[in-house]
Parts: sequence; C-alpha cells; structure tokens
Amino acid sequence: MVIRRDHYLNDLIARRNDGLIKVVTGIRRCGKSFLLFHLFRDYLLSESVDASHIVPFAFDNDEDLDLIAPYYPDEPTKIYLDNKRTKYVVNAKKFRAYIKDKAVGEARYYLLLDEVQLLDDFVGTLNGLTRHDNYDIYVTGSNSRFLSKDVATEFRARGEQIHINPLSFSEFFQAYGGAFDDAFEAYATYGGLPYVATLREDSRKAEYLRNLLDSLYQKDVVDRYDIESVDSLSVLMDVLASNIGSFTNPTKIEATFQSQRGVAYHHDTIARHLGYLQDCFLIEEAKRFNVKGRKYIGANSKYYWTDIGLRNALLRFRQQEPTHIMENIVYNELRVRGYEVDVGIVEAKAKNDAGVYAIKQYEVDFVCNLGNEKVYVQSAYALPDEDKRQQELRSLSMIRDSFRKVVVVRGPIKPWADENGVFYIGLKDFLLNRDALRWLIH
Repeated sequence: MVIRRDHYLNDLIARRNDGLIKVVTGIRRCGKSFLLFHLFRDYLLSESVDASHIVPFAFDNDEDLDLIAPYYPDEPTKIYLDNKRTKYVVNAKKFRAYIKDKAVGEARYYLLLDEVQLLDDFVGTLNGLTRHDNYDIYVTGSNSRFLSKDVATEFRARGEQIHINPLSFSEFFQAYGGAFDDAFEAYATYGGLPYVATLREDSRKAEYLRNLLDSLYQKDVVDRYDIESVDSLSVLMDVLASNIGSFTNPTKIEATFQSQRGVAYHHDTIARHLGYLQDCFLIEEAKRFNVKGRKYIGANSKYYWTDIGLRNALLRFRQQEPTHIMENIVYNELRVRGYEVDVGIVEAKAKNDAGVYAIKQYEVDFVCNLGNEKVYVQSAYALPDEDKRQQELRSLSMIRDSFRKVVVVRGPIKPWADENGVFYIGLKDFLLNRDALRWLIH
C-alpha cells in the first residue's frame, strides 16, 4: 500500500534545483526515507530524469556502506567511537570518492542521502558538495537540534529544513478507509506512523509500537546522550504520557519524583532530558502565552506527543483518555498545517470563594500563529448543554481582538457561528479539510 504524502512531496518539488541542501527531519519511521527514495525518486523519473543520475545512499545501511568500502581500502568504512562498537561514523573520504565516481560530467545529479548525521564531518562534506553546481542534495536525519542547528549556522545559508510528521489523520484515513468514527478510534489508539496504518491486527500494531518505542528512546536518547539514569528517564516518559494537556515544569516534576517515589532527580537533569526527548521528536512543548499582555509567562508548559500511538504504547494502552487524546491530535494537526502553537492564558478579575475579587487565569487551549494569521482554538470533546458551551467560551469571550475564535467539537455538527462570532466545527470537518480554519470565514 502506497500512502501519498503530497504536501511534503510538493515541498520537495518546489525546492528542486534551488542550490540549497534540503534537510528532511522527523521521528524514526515517519516516512522520511520513503518520501525521498520512493515518492520523490518516482517523481524525478516521471520528469525524465535518468535513473543513473539519481544517487540514493543510506548511512545506516550496510549494503550501501559496502559500495564505498573499496575506496581507500586501507582505511575503515565505519569509524567506531566507543569500545562497544555501537557508535560509529562513516568514513567521509570514502563517501566523497564514491560520489565522484557516480556523478560524472556536468549533467544534473540528485543526491538522496539518508541518516546523514552518521557521516563523519557531514557538514564539511555537504558544504563541499554544494560547490558542484550540478549536484542537487537532499538529506535526512533523526535528531532535530543536531540538524536544525547546523542548517541555521554551519551550512552558512546553504541549507533549508523540511520537517516530516507522522501521518495526519486525513493521510491515515486514505489508507484506512471505512467510516470516520472507526478510523478515528484506530488513529487515536495506534497513531499515525505509516507502517502501523498498513497493519490490520491490533496485536501487531501494539507490538510494533512497543518495540519501536524501546528502540527510539534506547538508541536516540540513552545511547546518543550517554544517559546513566535510564530508570528515571523511563519514569519521566511515563509522567509525560499520563499528563498530556496538563501544565508542568522540571521543578514540579522533581518534586513529584521526590514525594511520590522517593527518588532524587534534579530539575536541571530533568530539563536536559526533556530537551533530549524533543530533539528526537517524541514530544513537543507548548508554552504559556498571556494573550492580553502578549508575552510568555512563567516556566510551566504543556507537552504533547508527536505520535499518540507511541504515547499509548508507553502506557500499555491502559490510559485511554478521549478528551486529552483528542486535544493532542488537534495540536498535532495544527502543527502539521504549519502553525506555531502556544497555550493561551487570559487574566481577569473574579470573585474567589471568600467573595473577594482576585486575578484569575482562564485557559485557551491553543493560540495559533502562521505569518500574520492568528486563530484561537478550543478542543471540546462534547458540548452536551449550554452550561458546558459557556464554560468552553469563557476564555474566548475575554479576548477583545478581532482574530478568529474556533471551537472544535468531537461530535458530528454542521459548522456554525454564534452571536459573538465564535465558530464551531466538527472534528471530522476539521481533520479532513486542511484549510478548515480559513474556510470557516467564507
């Protein structure tokens, strides 16, 4: 089964032959390699590019490494970085010689390079390759900070980043078929990693996700960052998985470990570990933003899982919380659509239990920005009555600017707007229409 990723494919096509290194990032198994080696390669072939002018190479594939082994035979192909022979970089000298042999003459060559962070001095090598005007270079990697930092600085304006997410619900739905509600329940349980979407048996989906999760955080976090407190990291992931949609911070998590588990886990270490989990695209941070004050406030943040299936697998599919899972899915969909997403805070005076006026904070689920476009989004699993609707509207009603305010509701409703200009849209319409937030105003 071929799952089209037209949005990302079109991004690559738009950047073809622009002279920059196209750096494709994303969590493992989200489809980066398939996008490059199959979808983009097929596109190039359809455009009459000679197959010999498309040069794929995966630095984590021993068969590809065998191709460069004959060059400089006295030197190793893999340069090991530890005594366990688990960490290595690929000999860049051999790789450069191989490319020189493959790309002969002045015709255009397309270099499709997978897991390029495994190439020794990959920045220097890629910068060198950009001096060949006939090379169009596309690379993938699995570590966000490692690659994005280099794109911004060391490539010296020669690189641009294209981030790939797991399947959006609309992409998943194309592969799944059937009724929306059945597809959504499958997506909300097992997530959007492409291979999972091809499996039919729930047991196989669960096993794949659990195995992948172990591989992800063992290989991409523990090994890469030489983490010694593996048990603490594992519990930290459990805490984050159990508290999607809740504010937290390293100091609060430290107190939780100390009071509930009797474990010393310093907040500075926790902050680093949170950064590592973000680097590997397991989670994303949404910061608190004061809507009226137009500034970020405090240290509290919410953390959402890049793939809800991995979150559920971590908890052995025991905590199926539909409200919070839907919130996580809405957040991911907004990010896929390119929005920068914060959690909004609106402050207002209100009477407390003692009848005294005090400043109270009300929450807007998502403050979304894309260029000069802004929209406020509430995720509401159900609006069974007017009291619940007013509860969801309380924070939105306190915002006096003219930007759109949208409530996404789980149930099947027709889009409508109330007397205050707040739009309501069903989850199905929101997920299946990429331009839903703009479409509402027309």
